[in-house]
Amino acid sequence: MSDSAAKLFKRYTVTSALPYANGPIHIGHLAGVYVPADIYVRYLRSKGEDVVFIGGSDEHGVPITIKARREGITPQQVVDKYHDIIKKSFEDFGVSFDIYSRTSNPVHHKTASEFFTNLYDKGEFIEKTSLQYFDEEHQTFLADRYITGTCPHCGFEKAYGDQCENCGTSLNATDLINPKSALSGSVPVMRETKHWFLPLDKYEPWLREWILESHKDDWKTNVYGQCKSWLDHGLQPRAVTRDLDWGVNVPLKEAEGKVLYVWFDAPIGYISATREWGEQTGKDWEPYWKSADSKLVHFIGKDNIVFHCIVFPGMLKAEGSFILPENVPANEFLNLENDKISTSRNWAVWLHEYLEEFPGKQDVLRYVLTANAPETKDNDFTWRDFQARNNSELLAVFGNFVNRTLVLTQKYFDGKVPALGPVDDYDRQVINEMAGFPAKISQSIELYRFREALNELMNLARLGNKYLTETEPWKTFKTNPDRVQTNLNICLQICANLAILGEPFLPFSAAKLNIMLNLETSKWDKAGSSALLADGHQLGLPELLFERIEDAAIEAQVQKLLDTKKANEAENATANPTKPVIEFDDFSKVDLRIGTIIAAEKVAKTKKLLKLTIDTGIDKRTVVSGIAEYYEPENIIGQQVTILVNLAPRNLKGIDSQGMILMAEDHDGRLSFVSPTSAMKNGSEVR
Repeated sequence: MSDSAAKLFKRYTVTSALPYANGPIHIGHLAGVYVPADIYVRYLRSKGEDVVFIGGSDEHGVPITIKARREGITPQQVVDKYHDIIKKSFEDFGVSFDIYSRTSNPVHHKTASEFFTNLYDKGEFIEKTSLQYFDEEHQTFLADRYITGTCPHCGFEKAYGDQCENCGTSLNATDLINPKSALSGSVPVMRETKHWFLPLDKYEPWLREWILESHKDDWKTNVYGQCKSWLDHGLQPRAVTRDLDWGVNVPLKEAEGKVLYVWFDAPIGYISATREWGEQTGKDWEPYWKSADSKLVHFIGKDNIVFHCIVFPGMLKAEGSFILPENVPANEFLNLENDKISTSRNWAVWLHEYLEEFPGKQDVLRYVLTANAPETKDNDFTWRDFQARNNSELLAVFGNFVNRTLVLTQKYFDGKVPALGPVDDYDRQVINEMAGFPAKISQSIELYRFREALNELMNLARLGNKYLTETEPWKTFKTNPDRVQTNLNICLQICANLAILGEPFLPFSAAKLNIMLNLETSKWDKAGSSALLADGHQLGLPELLFERIEDAAIEAQVQKLLDTKKANEAENATANPTKPVIEFDDFSKVDLRIGTIIAAEKVAKTKKLLKLTIDTGIDKRTVVSGIAEYYEPENIIGQQVTILVNLAPRNLKGIDSQGMILMAEDHDGRLSFVSPTSAMKNGSEVR
């Protein structure tokens, strides 16, 4: 272990990555960042620690300006909309922030400006003049996302100046072939512009020592490995300003029309949010960021590792008055039904929709996301696993144990805690095992192994379930009621321990369990005791902690994703290439007429064929058509169609088909009649 693991801290500053306010929160965000952060904070509070939990919306940057332009609204309107959705979703889901702020707040602009000025006054920045794409029609420099062109790697014609969405390659705007401005569609020109850079290379020796030596043993392997890879490639100066009209204005006279780069201003949002919290509560915020006896922990996803482990610490080191993170327990990515979560493809489970569609089941999602947490490698969420974990674990183990214990106590002892009588070896074994769970769960949480900690909580529920099943109080009550008193007393003490130890993971269920036990919420140091409930203590009425999730609810969610996949395929479908060119004389041989279906029936022993009788205005003829999968015979009587009347007859399943009706075929094979938009006389020619 490193020296940091042995430190004693007076207070904790816990931050969670600021979600970008151009869309709602999805389960990937929750599993990667917010559920583990909330478990950790709730645990610290239960231990009586002084902790501030910081969250907020990241509201600057180019993607928001692009979204605003597309929707015909202002960037402020975009962030106002999504900040409100995100904030309410977190509140309803039970993420227990001490403050949920936003980077468009005046306190953040002030804090970020002061931070920049401090570094500027100390001479920490490098000024560089470089060439950048400029849109002459709009008279503005173009951020990378405002430049599109052909990817030099895969040939995708709609690649952005920072990344190709098709092949995923990171790009520079100058890499694009045939670049165009996303604002005007014109070809941009190169112009000189001045920006300020943070010389990260200056801090590389210190960062190598601080990360690769000091945190070799206490940072997660995935975090340490990514940091080492970056450092081994060598650090370069990084621009902290950009040409844009949305963000924190650069506080320099010569920087008009420039704002702080969002990567620079966003992490300062943790500091400004803590400052805002201090103003709201009357507390001094500075010790949480500037005292050596404060522990700073960043909860993030793997795409933010470099910013929180290398760039932001470099900024803090350059400024000089702030503490550095003791740990950055980043998670990997969560996939959805074996496919990468994608906001642009709407391939996600959105938190606000989940809360509407599964009311009262916040803890089920918290449980499943923790049990499947992508702690060291990518993991997968499936709706079938969600159902199985609820039904076979939360309901069948945790909920079943609590319900049976409380119902039996109600039945045999009028809902009062029976006295603990004589104990045998099995009783003592269970009591001793119960006493060891707080330490095991604590150790796992403090090592940021939340999946492991949750499993230990469930092991306590399994212990209680096994004990209750094997002692069978419902069989022994008539012959040995004193033995049943002891059995149920021990089971009730396990229930009380589950309420304490379960609160960080399942806060809504723990609160409900406390009501059933008629207990105030207890602190962590009380856990492990076999005397949490006094003899004769009156319990509340038993209720179900969890309920079965039926197949229909899961099938609806699976279908919702399938519909999304179909919509994506439709949106991205491309037309088949044209067939070889023909001469007009070839086309003039084709005789197309409007006709009406006057009879229709299925062709025996086939799935696709219908036998149609069509009035062509010339005659009444039979046509066999492969449309049975899409149309019922009785529903198409009277349908006008376009028919090729001079096609040579063809025998299909013993029927002479005299012509062919024209159908349009969609990307997914769906067929639709090619018909006139208004009724036409049968026999009308199609020219």
